[in-house]
Amino acid sequence: MTVDKELEKLSHSTPPAATPEARARALTAAMQAFDTAGNNALAPQGNAKGWRQSSIINWIWSPAMNKKFLAGSALATLLVIPAAGYLAIELTRNGLPIVDQTEIAGNLSRGEASKQPVAVAPQIPAENGTLAEQSVAVAQAPQDKEAPALAKPDASQTSEFDANAALTNRPEGSAAALGAAKRAAPAAPGIVPQRQFAEPMAAIAPSPAPPAEGRVQMQLDPNRERFANAAANPIKSVATDPVSTFSADVDSASYAFVRRSLTGGALPDPQSVRVEEMINYFPYDWPGPDNAAQPFKATVTVMPTPWNHDTELMHVAIKGYDIAPATTPHANLVFLIDVSGSMDEPDKLPLLKSAFRLLVNRLKADDSVSIVTYAGNAGTVLTPTRVAEKSKILSAIDKLEPGGSTGGAEGIEAAYDLAKQGFVKDGVNRVMLATDGDFNVGPSSDEDLKRIIEERRRDGIFLTVLGFGRGNLNDSLMQTLAQNGNGSAAYIDTLAEAQKTLVEEAGSTLFPIASDVKFQVEFNPERIAEYRLIGYETRALKREDFNNDRVDAGDIGSGHSVTAIYEITPKGSPAVMNDDLRYGAADRAPAANADTAHQGELAFVKMRYKRPGEDKSALITTPVNDGNAVAAVDAAPQDVRFSVAVAAFGQKLSRIAAVDSYSYQAIADLAAASRGADTFGYRSDFLSLVRLADGLSQR
Repeated sequence: MTVDKELEKLSHSTPPAATPEARARALTAAMQAFDTAGNNALAPQGNAKGWRQSSIINWIWSPAMNKKFLAGSALATLLVIPAAGYLAIELTRNGLPIVDQTEIAGNLSRGEASKQPVAVAPQIPAENGTLAEQSVAVAQAPQDKEAPALAKPDASQTSEFDANAALTNRPEGSAAALGAAKRAAPAAPGIVPQRQFAEPMAAIAPSPAPPAEGRVQMQLDPNRERFANAAANPIKSVATDPVSTFSADVDSASYAFVRRSLTGGALPDPQSVRVEEMINYFPYDWPGPDNAAQPFKATVTVMPTPWNHDTELMHVAIKGYDIAPATTPHANLVFLIDVSGSMDEPDKLPLLKSAFRLLVNRLKADDSVSIVTYAGNAGTVLTPTRVAEKSKILSAIDKLEPGGSTGGAEGIEAAYDLAKQGFVKDGVNRVMLATDGDFNVGPSSDEDLKRIIEERRRDGIFLTVLGFGRGNLNDSLMQTLAQNGNGSAAYIDTLAEAQKTLVEEAGSTLFPIASDVKFQVEFNPERIAEYRLIGYETRALKREDFNNDRVDAGDIGSGHSVTAIYEITPKGSPAVMNDDLRYGAADRAPAANADTAHQGELAFVKMRYKRPGEDKSALITTPVNDGNAVAAVDAAPQDVRFSVAVAAFGQKLSRIAAVDSYSYQAIADLAAASRGADTFGYRSDFLSLVRLADGLSQR
């Protein structure tokens, strides 16, 4: 009787639903188990072993229901249904295979019978505590990943796969998710069809068993983005290390990359955040020099630190001389364009072509443009052509198509040869490299490519590196090339960013006014106990490098501004982190006997630079004293306050401990109060990013 009651109770109970995470893990495990068992041979339908692929539930259910002692009985219903539900829950909980839905999802996305097995990624907790949906990637055999196609692929090879539809088993998901990304089959041979990946990427699930020879296998694509690994600048004691030396940095790639990460719904990789590039992304109205005789002017402001009441900020703003458009020198530009298979994405080659069209329309009629492409082998698409023949240049850009591997080193050599061939004396000679950074043929290590660039820069040819796309962006290589090729780096994620970089800021992007620009700041130990340079980690120089004209450094273009911010700790402040030296009295004695005229100074700022084409540097110096200080944050100039807000934001994204207690809301308040006219809306966009980061950090 008791057993009957329990059975009756079970017959009316509803097993708890499996969580999406467990369900996705089960799907992944099912496909891995299926492939491992050898059931992945090609077949029009079913499989080569003669039976149809079926789920583990059917495998258990069918024999049980066909047993004579259960068939047609009420006991079968009362026993088997609860048991099957319990089994499903346990299998889901333990990550075991339950049912193979991925082939169905693939059919729904493609509208045809699936001929390729897929592996579906689970939903895994992201680093910020939220669930990030893993993308489904298409990986061909290594030798075929970017090899030129010999024949036009069929529709089944070029169709897109919808990751969301596979995870949710909803046919309507595919059109919404990938409708805008679908592309027609290439019109010419040599184009490799690429798949669209969902972003942001999360942790990578184990790959299935190796595919059979010549077979396309669906598997998770590893995120191959590379960033320079540089530790944050430490707090330094003025008593032992009073001098700070670094190279100028006018790049802006980091800000655009951070923006794309945040608008894509993920906090950026801390290594992708270079605080100085975020600060220098914005135009500021710093006072500039009156004429080109002295191409720079420095403005220093000392103010209380918003995130630490016991320290101060020393804000150093440099403004370069702005060349009038009518007097800009002739430009000899070589577009070095990556057309490898990895560039076959909407935000790569198509965006790149639109960006260069904007630039060509900005140039003067007597400027010249050449085009070199690389994909396996380098090729000259357009020899030096005057912009007066604009239609010829634009036509050459429009005809670019992706396909092949990425032999960037050969392309760089060819581009510099072409730039040297069309060299304009007393003009601007520049190679503009546009790539996703995926150099995988020929010399491809950062050091090898750095050597090539260093050898070629002696010819007086500058370099601009423009990064495109996500997934395999090699930011580390972009920085290496730009820093060692008398150049700069930017990241183009939208056409609006291309407009800003190549049109609105064309003067600072294209026309250099100084090269090998270095900064050195000496702090007075009688006034300052400690300091910390905010950003510039990848631009640090040795103290002796400052006066060595053979040491390469950053370059500054027409009208460019450079901002550096130090957090300084006054002597006697409770914020001092380092103990006094036991044997430091002798070291401090010279300061006590120093010229009294210098004792009131807080610091001394020095800057070295070379004029274009010159080998000997010039020196500019600026003393910093109490006359540069303001008593409150609100008393600082508007642009100074906004740049400090950006510095706080960059440090918070970099997870710098100094700003842990300073909230995103406080950053937004500081930026909003100092937004100003904001002609192009850049500062309003910044406020939106702060709000996004605040929301993402609380997940």
